[in-house]
Amino acid sequence: MGRRVRRQRAGPPLHQSDGSGPPRRLWPCPYGQVAQGTGLPGSDHAHDACRRPGVEYAGDQCAQDRSGRAAERAHSRSVPRNGSFAQYVALDHADVNLVAVPDGMAFATAASLGCRFATAFRAVVQQGRVAAGEWVAVHGCGGVGLSAVMIAAASGARVIAVDVSPQALELARKFGAKECVDAGRTQDTVAAIRELTGGGAHLSLDALGSPATCAASVGGLRRRGRHVQVGLLPSPTGTTPVPMARVIALELELLGSHGMAARTYPPMLELVGAGALRPDLLVTSTISLDATPQALAALGTAPGSGVTVIEPWS
Repeated sequence: MGRRVRRQRAGPPLHQSDGSGPPRRLWPCPYGQVAQGTGLPGSDHAHDACRRPGVEYAGDQCAQDRSGRAAERAHSRSVPRNGSFAQYVALDHADVNLVAVPDGMAFATAASLGCRFATAFRAVVQQGRVAAGEWVAVHGCGGVGLSAVMIAAASGARVIAVDVSPQALELARKFGAKECVDAGRTQDTVAAIRELTGGGAHLSLDALGSPATCAASVGGLRRRGRHVQVGLLPSPTGTTPVPMARVIALELELLGSHGMAARTYPPMLELVGAGALRPDLLVTSTISLDATPQALAALGTAPGSGVTVIEPWS
């Protein structure tokens, strides 16, 4: 069953093609109110759907099936179809696409969950299996990375944030990072992480998505550590070098993480409702729908820090 949703707020993790790989679409994350049914046709695979409300995989198939495994089919609202920077958006199979926003949760907070916070929650908690007392390294402190810092710290882990932006690292400290490494000023990021952790991180995430951060994440792990690839890895050659000799010698785990299934939202929402997680603090700016094109165009030279929320009705 389809629904037309009246958008209240949208929190886009503003991706942009920089010429280093294939073009990347913009992934807006709408949260709002169901306005009316539209009679959109159902899918033959609707019973397999377990999607989030209007985020990356509000399409014909979700990122994970009901078992929690990656689905064989996954279509996005904005990849490769048209995006949802709009006041209204049509959601296919809304009966399984939508997650109810808890009473009392502001729309800006709900919008901040979207692609980055829920994605980080799955990467840290479900895929990464974070445990209290562990060292967790987060490479890249954009929206996903800062969310991962907050979630890992709230789980009792000792977090090392890695980024080239002093402003991003300042936010990472605010959200619970115990140590910060400025990759732009540190000659050997991997060596710095091993020294700070006394041998390497137990869990490391590449939240940026580049060959350099992927290699650094794997290189900074201790024996039997876990690497989670969260950031996309566009590559002109279609492949990304990984230090497999170290993976074999130290028996490391290499894990991928892609979004989060709607059925796994409740534990995260409970933590948000209890105040243990504060995704609203990630929102550093709010803009109107009319200001969105200019904000997207500025990404190449002034990406900013934190999360920008769009108010479609302002």
